[in-house]
Amino acid sequence: MSTASQKNDDNQEIDFSQISKKIGGFFEKIATGIFMGLLFIRRNIIIVGVLFILGLALGIYMDKNNKSYDHQIIVTPNFSSTDYLYSKIDLINSKVNEGDTIFLKNVVGIKHPSDFRKIAIEPITDIYRFIAMNQVNFDFIKLLGEDGDLKKIVDEKLTSRNYVYHNITFSTFGKTSREETVKPILNYLNDSDYFKLVQKEFVNNIKLKMIENDSIISQINGILNSFSKATNGTPKSSSLVYYNENTQLNEVIKTKDELIKEQGRSRLSMIDMDKIVKESSSSINIKNEKGISGKMKFVVPFLFLSLFVIIVIIRAFFKTQMAKYKK
Repeated sequence: MSTASQKNDDNQEIDFSQISKKIGGFFEKIATGIFMGLLFIRRNIIIVGVLFILGLALGIYMDKNNKSYDHQIIVTPNFSSTDYLYSKIDLINSKVNEGDTIFLKNVVGIKHPSDFRKIAIEPITDIYRFIAMNQVNFDFIKLLGEDGDLKKIVDEKLTSRNYVYHNITFSTFGKTSREETVKPILNYLNDSDYFKLVQKEFVNNIKLKMIENDSIISQINGILNSFSKATNGTPKSSSLVYYNENTQLNEVIKTKDELIKEQGRSRLSMIDMDKIVKESSSSINIKNEKGISGKMKFVVPFLFLSLFVIIVIIRAFFKTQMAKYKK
């Protein structure tokens, strides 16, 4: 074996030996740390036990007295009032952050404004309903999807603001009722002179359109009745030939079918158009257990023990430094 290869083998053995020592030292430090921790608990078992029991009792008490509740209202903004709706919610939330209880009580109408914590709104993602609304929406999503990530496009502000349903969420300290919060908020959102005028004209236009559609449907029925009478007075074979060749009659029938569907959609839309911001559903008094809410029985004991350990470490540090200083 050459001298060079012997040196390489020796170097590899040295490297493995050093790695083994480092690994052994690492696990030895862990074992020492565990031992010191157990020794610390043994020396301070009474203090640790008392702190744990006190923390547990205080945490349970805090959890039982947790009076934070969440509420939500699902709404539909009509007459292109989505931006108006979002700006109104942002205004209420800004007043909450400012602590302006006078505005919340006198302008919005919330009964107990000091218990009102926060309010927010976000769209309910429903891309299928958005596409089904009309062909323009479908073409819009299709065009954007060709140039980028469809999921990102679906969730971005430009698209999501145009979804049908939006979720208003707010929280209160203590339980509330529809009369105390939900109704005042909805009344405040629907109090707009401008959109009331838009609502009036919009509804009138739909009513006029429905009257015109009924008139056209009646005319189509007259044409079909005339055709039926004419075909009943002719031989069967000639009527079949006439029907098959008369493509305009097929278009008339399709037009009637589309008008009937449009009338149905208009009647359904009229149900939601009695309000600028129409409530679909609401849920109130949902116990808030997000974050550490409802988990204080675990947080407080850990906090007490952590503070005790920090105090002990600081005291030991000062003793060491004072000993060095005296020398």
